[in-house]
Amino acid sequence: QVQLVESGGGLVQAGGSLRLSCAASGRIFSINTMGWYRQAPGKQRDLVASITRGGTTVYTDSVRGRFTISRDNAKNTVYLQMNSLKPEDTAIYYCNADVKVSWTSLLNYWGQGTQVTVSS
Repeated sequence: QVQLVESGGGLVQAGGSLRLSCAASGRIFSINTMGWYRQAPGKQRDLVASITRGGTTVYTDSVRGRFTISRDNAKNTVYLQMNSLKPEDTAIYYCNADVKVSWTSLLNYWGQGTQVTVSS
């Protein structure tokens, strides 16, 4: 079994910054793509940013230039540095990872989510 544990959410004023972390633990051979998704009330869960094991990144248009995703493969951890936060960034942020749990098995896991609230 694999667990993803997020931390770093909270309440911040518009223009402020937060850094989210997500640490994976358990039966892990390696981790392929890791990503952050978010879900605002009444909306679907959408991709914010993702990063491959080799460091290739993808960002949704609304956060490009403000958010930075990074990872530490040795620690099985992914980060999301969020700068210039806007009220529309308010959501529950979820960590996601494609985890190789054996030589032949690749499974997808979600974290429990962390609340980010940006006040105007």
